[in-house]
Amino acid sequence: MCKLIKLCLVLASVFTLSSCGRQQYIALFQQKNAAESVIYNDTVGDYHIRPHDLLLIKNLQDISYIVSQPADRGSSGGSSGQGQTFEVNDEGKVTLPIVGAVTVGGRTRVEAKNMIEVLYRKNLLKDPIIDLKITNLKVTVFGEVKGQGNFPLVKDRTTLVELLGEAGGITESADETNVQIIRGTEKNPKVTRIDLSAISAINDPRAILQNGDIIYISKNRRAIRNDKIQNFSSVYQPAVLLLNTLLLIFTFSRIK
Repeated sequence: MCKLIKLCLVLASVFTLSSCGRQQYIALFQQKNAAESVIYNDTVGDYHIRPHDLLLIKNLQDISYIVSQPADRGSSGGSSGQGQTFEVNDEGKVTLPIVGAVTVGGRTRVEAKNMIEVLYRKNLLKDPIIDLKITNLKVTVFGEVKGQGNFPLVKDRTTLVELLGEAGGITESADETNVQIIRGTEKNPKVTRIDLSAISAINDPRAILQNGDIIYISKNRRAIRNDKIQNFSSVYQPAVLLLNTLLLIFTFSRIK
């Protein structure tokens, strides 16, 4: 009987202690292979403007030549002190003050910016400096990251590392060797796996984010194992405690 009591007490202790997870140390950007290198492709990540994109346009020299007066805004878009937002129509055009309809569909941000500068130079301004941003581009991040949600792509060629930095970084439970980027159409999604433990991930062209990307950071094996142990413990620990209680009652009753 004493051996049985000791065995039950040991099992109870194991279940209790196993619920406490150990600290996970994450190793990022290590030189796993000295010969390993990735050639950066400058064309990767160049987004081409599409219908219904929102363009924030301003002239850095004189904003009044881009933002029309309140009475003249019409349906060209909303405005603020930082520029005016124009929506690309179904034909891939935006209507700008002075120069009229401009075809920007199919062009990159830089190409559209340069074209608008040329048009304003010909029609009105001596040396315009146009700033153009596409404000509706975003990616979605969830999983083992400190800040989940939607994040705008505010600059060209935003990398995975930069985006995770904005999200606060990955958690201690994250599997840094298997970060998944899901992109493509709903009917044909493609999954790209990035190993953040390798230094090559910094220059990996596949890690240049695109509009609509879904980034998922899964749990590492240790975290999954701890979750299973905790789930097992939460189910069976009450039964073990009840058994221990019954054994103690039985033991005390025998002593009497």
